[in-house]
Amino acid sequence: MSDSCSCLLERLEEALTSSPHLFGRKLGYEADAGIVVLKGTVTSYFQKQMAQEAIRRVDGVQLIDNQLEVDWS
Repeated sequence: MSDSCSCLLERLEEALTSSPHLFGRKLGYEADAGIVVLKGTVTSYFQKQMAQEAIRRVDGVQLIDNQLEVDWS
């Protein structure tokens, strides 16, 4: 893994863990060449959107593939 990739992963982690809308959520993500794939489960479409918005602002993100699933239960 290149230094730029590991720095991007660190910035993604910070963005997701600092979002008040995602408190306590363990979301998975992968990044390669500016393409970020979000994985995991959230409890609302609002959280799904907020996760995407949180990483949209991260320097180095060029494309987001939001594969988060909404589980209402």
